Amino acid sequence: MLELYRLPGCPYCAKVEDKLDELDLEYETHTVLPFRFLRFEVKSVSGQSGVPVLVDPEHGVEGMAESDDIVTHLENTYA
Repeated sequence: MLELYRLPGCPYCAKVEDKLDELDLEYETHTVLPFRFLRFEVKSVSGQSGVPVLVDPEHGVEGMAESDDIVTHLENTYA
């Protein structure tokens, strides 16, 4: 199952969520804290504290950051 680490109100996260919904993909969301220095779970997954971060274990993606990269991955893999 796909997992998305996100922050409410984040336009980059919304961009990824829109693509996930457009492709009708099921995914689990993890809402993160607004303070970057407290995002331990995100850092352990991706090595950084920014969001969005996608985990796609079926395709070897353990913590992809950057909304444009995530959208490209989703389009290339699931469209």
